[in-house]
Amino acid sequence: MFVSSRLSALLLAVALVASACTQPQTKPDKAEPPKKDPVAVKVISFNDLHGNLEAPSGKVTVDGERVEAGGVAFMKAYVDKLKGEHPNTIVVSAGDLVGASPLVSSVFHDEPTIEAMNQLPLDLIAVGNHEFDEGWEELLRLQNGGCHPETGCQTGESFEGAKFQFLAANVIKKDDGKTIFPAHQVKEYDGLPVGFIGLTLEGTDKIVSPEAVEGLEFRDEVEVINESTAALQSEGVEAIVVLIHEGARPSKELDSVSDCGDIEGPVVDIVKNSSEAVDVFVTGHSHKTYVCEIDGKLVTSAKSYGRLLTEIDLTLDPETRDVVEKKAVNHVVYNDKEPANTQMAELVETYVDKSAAVANRSVGTVTASISREANEAGESALGDVIADAQLAATKAADKGGAQVAFMNPGGIRSSLEAKDATAEKPATVTYEDLHRAQPFGNTLMTMTLTGAQIHDLLEMQWSGSHPKILQVSEGFSYTWNPDDAPGDRVDLEQIELNGQPIDAEQGYRVTVNSFLASGGDGFTILKEGTERRPGAIDLDVLADYFELNSPVEPGSQDRIKLEE
Repeated sequence: MFVSSRLSALLLAVALVASACTQPQTKPDKAEPPKKDPVAVKVISFNDLHGNLEAPSGKVTVDGERVEAGGVAFMKAYVDKLKGEHPNTIVVSAGDLVGASPLVSSVFHDEPTIEAMNQLPLDLIAVGNHEFDEGWEELLRLQNGGCHPETGCQTGESFEGAKFQFLAANVIKKDDGKTIFPAHQVKEYDGLPVGFIGLTLEGTDKIVSPEAVEGLEFRDEVEVINESTAALQSEGVEAIVVLIHEGARPSKELDSVSDCGDIEGPVVDIVKNSSEAVDVFVTGHSHKTYVCEIDGKLVTSAKSYGRLLTEIDLTLDPETRDVVEKKAVNHVVYNDKEPANTQMAELVETYVDKSAAVANRSVGTVTASISREANEAGESALGDVIADAQLAATKAADKGGAQVAFMNPGGIRSSLEAKDATAEKPATVTYEDLHRAQPFGNTLMTMTLTGAQIHDLLEMQWSGSHPKILQVSEGFSYTWNPDDAPGDRVDLEQIELNGQPIDAEQGYRVTVNSFLASGGDGFTILKEGTERRPGAIDLDVLADYFELNSPVEPGSQDRIKLEE
């Protein structure tokens, strides 16, 4: 009985096991991988610094008041503050970092500005037109380092060059078809790539000296952006930022520095015609401030001279790798709300001291401020003075025998400020003041043009995307009609020299700077001038004029007239 009972129990156990083996098994649910969090990326941007290292570099209108702003020591303080605890931060620029720079930078071939940006630190920059002021080979030196071929290493035993990268997607060497700098660069944040494309305006070769860009081609902006975008997407990059040295202007008054103002200008069409895959356009060139959304793309500009910084916040989806949220705000770089960065301030002070002997030399006096701002006809008081100085320097027969001088308005970069000056108590003007107004160091060129060619020259003032009204010397005058079509706005019979109409067939001796003489700003007729005689450097000519004619009064602004 005992044996039988054990056997029965054993058989029952076997049966239970067999039954269990034939039942379907329920597998535990497979755990879902945790969803990845969105990735935050901060882009800090600026444009058109133009070597303005010292503080303040200018003023900004805030709530109806003009406040001082700028200076790289304060820029550094604000960049550090904006970075804060954000590891995924990049600092970028939309060009014109150098060129048309104050004396403290330009006298050392803008090496101080490169050093300052290495300290900021800047990461990426699109080339602008002013990067080519001293020629594209000199721009390569600023990137790669090495002593200046003519003046050597003025700032030390060597110059290491930029630690940041210039980008030039549409600047092509004609001899090999390659870009002078990379077209784009990819940065990775928490495993997600962001592509940065950099380029300048297609018309760069029309607004710099032709010799400075000889051998280069500047391609269409939209074509290049779309090509670079496609190349980035083929590499798996979906978040794309364009740094472009082209801009726009608000068509109405801004409520703040972060307002859009219904911008108008070349960059608007570029944005609209560029690939939908582009997320952000960081722009420059126009020296204006705006934050806009155009066709779903964020478009920003931070005025100029380091007076503003743009803070752009991007949110990237880890699945699509694309930008799913974007916003931007412009910050004023105040001089009284954050302490200046000590190390950067020391760097600037070093170069201020080195340049002081040249900068502080008195060259003359003025009876009032002399403004670069043009009247309705396009004539400025300072433009008059500069044109008069160039005529005076080249009027003698052995200096060129000039009868008239023309000055391009884009070469006049700053007004001569003399707030409390009067005829009885004129204010001192220093070499640095003049350099700030006329910083390019062009040489003068006197040539012969016929009256008909002078007429063509004046008509060319409206040939580009915006008017470029040449400033004219005393004794020359003309009238133009804004209602007539470009190319037909000036009547030859209303162009006068010393009170007499010019003769279409007669030759006249004309002085311009070397930039204009080579066809700069689209004034190609000047390349046809004959009997060319080179002269002195324009800044030296202006300094001599002040030394001989002080106190200097503001120009009369009555040489160019609008037809009533």
